[in-house]
Amino acid sequence: MELTANELARMVGGSVEGDGNVVLSSFAKIEDATVGSLTFLANPKYTHFIYTTHASAVLVDNAFRPDRTVSATLIRVSDPYATIAELLKLAGSMNPKPTGIEQPVFVADGVEVPEDAYIGAFTYIGNGVRLGKGVKIYPQVYIGSGVEIGDNTELRSGVKIYEGCCIGQRCVIHSGTVIGADGFGFAPTPEGYDKIPQIGNVEIGDDVEIGANCTVDRATFGSTRIGKGTKLDNLIQVAHNVEIGMHNVFASQTGIAGSTRIGDWNMVGGQVGIAGHLRLGSHNEIGAQSGIHKNVGDYERLMGYPAVPARDFARNSVYISKLKDLFDKL
Repeated sequence: MELTANELARMVGGSVEGDGNVVLSSFAKIEDATVGSLTFLANPKYTHFIYTTHASAVLVDNAFRPDRTVSATLIRVSDPYATIAELLKLAGSMNPKPTGIEQPVFVADGVEVPEDAYIGAFTYIGNGVRLGKGVKIYPQVYIGSGVEIGDNTELRSGVKIYEGCCIGQRCVIHSGTVIGADGFGFAPTPEGYDKIPQIGNVEIGDDVEIGANCTVDRATFGSTRIGKGTKLDNLIQVAHNVEIGMHNVFASQTGIAGSTRIGDWNMVGGQVGIAGHLRLGSHNEIGAQSGIHKNVGDYERLMGYPAVPARDFARNSVYISKLKDLFDKL
């Protein structure tokens, strides 16, 4: 699809500065863009690229003021990052979606497959599974008995959903992720460790996205829960009986130990470790590689191992960097 800068600006409620008739036919990063590309500037660290980019147009903030000539057409909007996200979503919606049932697949007797669903080859769907309208189940997916999957949810290739788990509407679960494997429950005995049966399930709310190669363990009893709108990056472990609230974001390689409860709207960096049986409130920011070993309230910014307020961590880092000079003086 091709649009002029003027047409695009009308779509997104923006204003044009420069040649409004320039034709846009693709998206690109600001440093790699070529003629015909649309790009965006949201992070100030990339500002220098706007003076050298070959993009035909750049989405910029209304407040952006260049300090020298920009050859590209500027399309001013209130939030460039949100605008490019909406445009990418629109472009993606124009791609044809697969439909129908490929062969070979196994669908247990009595399972109703909606007419607008897609089931890819080599998929297994067990007894008592309930599939919502518009579900997209890509090849080599395993869905155990009694699983419920909401409307318009996508399970990408190789996803495994164990028995009894519930997935909400409009979720996306990426390849290699396992939902509902046994929690890590073992009782020590003089002879070793006896396995504690894990008889609960996993409940995932609406609009959740889970990246590739994640694991969300089933509860010992009750449910492991992930709330509406929460997003998990790749390679994340959610242990048994964890309860995660709404609209949280977790970066890659985060691990959450068993029975921890997490509130809403938290932002958790990569490689964060959260110990078990804790309470983490809402609206917190946890820096990468932090270790959370005690309860956390609301609206805190933490970093380090063990995690401390981010300002304290920054100050302590400066002190540590000066230790060599202090020892040399002594």
